[in-house]
Amino acid sequence: MRHAVLAARFLLADFASTLLFVALYALTHSFVLATLLAIVLGVGQILFDWSRRRPIDALQWLSLGLVVVMGGATLLTHDPRFVMIKPTIIYLAIAAVMLRPGWMNRYLPPIATDHAPELGTVFGYAWAGMMGLTALINLALVAHGDPKAWAWFVGVVPLASKAVLFLIQFSVFRVVVGRRVRGAMAMNSVS
Repeated sequence: MRHAVLAARFLLADFASTLLFVALYALTHSFVLATLLAIVLGVGQILFDWSRRRPIDALQWLSLGLVVVMGGATLLTHDPRFVMIKPTIIYLAIAAVMLRPGWMNRYLPPIATDHAPELGTVFGYAWAGMMGLTALINLALVAHGDPKAWAWFVGVVPLASKAVLFLIQFSVFRVVVGRRVRGAMAMNSVS
């Protein structure tokens, strides 16, 4: 369970500025306040990691870039359609980054990468697919849905789908890695 908490912490940190934007916008209905504070949080996270000499992963840079560029565009346009389409652009960009084999290894404990390295790649593609599907559903809601349905979707479905995929991934890794470790131990005890 310790590894699941660690992986969840990394994911939460990578998406914190986006989550802050959605939460603040839902509470205040202020694009300006939500956008400015999300930008401050994104920049602050990178500066904090940099000051601690921690490596800054591609997904962290992407998250910061999207928050700054898309947030800046939101502040300049004040166009609700742009804000509504923003999650589609963000999810497609993140899906593209997630198509890079091995991106998930940073989130996995050594026992998982040692005993089931292929699962990191498989689930990396699963995450990319889920992000792409979320982007397409968001785009459909922007084009054909009403703003209330869109707000519900953005506030609930992306987080819920990530939680479900995370639990599936965690369970599969537990079973597969557990079996492989037990098999390796049995082979070692026979020899």
